[in-house]
Order: sequence, then C-alpha cells, then structure tokens
Amino acid sequence: MTPQTDESPLVDDIAARIRARIMNGELAIGKPLRQAALATEFGVSRTPVREALRQLQNGGLIEMQPNRGAVVRVPAPWEVRQAYEVRAELEGMAARRAASRITERGLAALREHNAVLCEAVARAEGEGTRGGSGQGVHAEGASTTTTAANDCFHTVICEAADNPWLTRMIDRINESFPRNVSSLALAGDERHRQLNIRQHDAVIEALAAHDADRADALMREHVISSGEHLTAWYERRSQTVFHG
Repeated sequence: MTPQTDESPLVDDIAARIRARIMNGELAIGKPLRQAALATEFGVSRTPVREALRQLQNGGLIEMQPNRGAVVRVPAPWEVRQAYEVRAELEGMAARRAASRITERGLAALREHNAVLCEAVARAEGEGTRGGSGQGVHAEGASTTTTAANDCFHTVICEAADNPWLTRMIDRINESFPRNVSSLALAGDERHRQLNIRQHDAVIEALAAHDADRADALMREHVISSGEHLTAWYERRSQTVFHG
C-alpha cells in the first residue's frame, strides 16, 4: 500500500486530471507524457507529477518505455477482446434486469441517445455526398458527441438494472480504455456505425416489450460485435502508433 503523505490529495488530483484527458482522447494513445511539461502546466514540482504517473501506470493507463519515459499505453488487442467478453456478460445481465424495470422515460432517453447517433451518420453521409472527407474539426466534434450519446445509452440501461455492484463492475472495464477510441474506430466504417444503431434499436424494442431473454441476448451480441471491431482497430493501431 502506498503511504499517505501531505501530497497525496495533490497527487490524486493530478492523476485524475491526466486520467480524464487520456479517457477523452486529448492525450492520445502512444503520446509521451513529459514530467517537466506537466509540472509546469499544473504549477507544481515534478515530485507529485512523478507519483501521479506511477499511480496511472499501476492502473494500466500508461507505461514506462526505454528512452521515451511515460507514454499513454496502447492496450494489447487480446486485452480488449477479453475485457469485452466480460463486459458482454455484465451488460447482458444489466439488460435482462432492465427489461422488467425500465420506465417509459428511460425508453425515451434510449431513443433520444440513439437518435444522436443516427443524426451523426446522416451528417457524415451528407458530407460524403458533397465531397467532404468527414474528418477534421467537424469529425472531432462529432466524435465527442457520439461518444457521449453512446455512453449515455448504456448508462441508462445500467441505471434501470438497479444494481450498483453490476454498474461498478461495468464502469471498471470501461475505465480501462480511452472512451473516445470507440468513436474513432467507427469513424471510418459506415457499415459498422449503422450496425451499431440497428443493434441499439433492437435492444430498445426488447426492453419496451419487457422481453428479458431477448434483451440479454441482443446486448451480449452487440457488445461482442463492438469488442471485435475495437480489437481490430487496436491491432491496426498497435502496428503504427510507434512507427507511423
């Protein structure tokens, strides 16, 4: 156990701020984290920054590399696949529980979040028709919006499941990987973006019908599908992040 010191609250705060920037993609996977630059940015000495980085290393978000120092860690593809296998079981359970508990307001929230994803696909298709690439500043903003909408979709179901232990276990898995990566993986794949929306629609229909077995099966299928797509993205990324 790490001993508590007078700097512990400061270290925790710095670690939380760096963690948030990793999770939202501001600090991209593979990016070096320079102690001196971070100390200057946060207005502190290098000591609490070094301890914060050690804390993040212990949590698996960063790693120490020879001649590079601390970098935002690129998860191994097998880690992503295994994590999503567990997440599929947990979120399937959440959907099963939610089927008998979700309210009309909860169902409306699910439809609203999925509509945001539909609108993002429609905008991307429109830009493609006009000859745009769908990338760049607008795509980055869309990624933030769709990441939030997708996260909220799954959060509504977890909340409806009404089991804090289950929610904490799902959160722990989600917090192991940067949250923007799922949207980045979907950004260049229209087929999978549309599949994601259709799978959400099917889960909503099962929940609205209070069909626990179907909600469970559909959610498992959805999470496994997303996990395989994300695993493939990490496989490609791991080959280029330090060489491209």
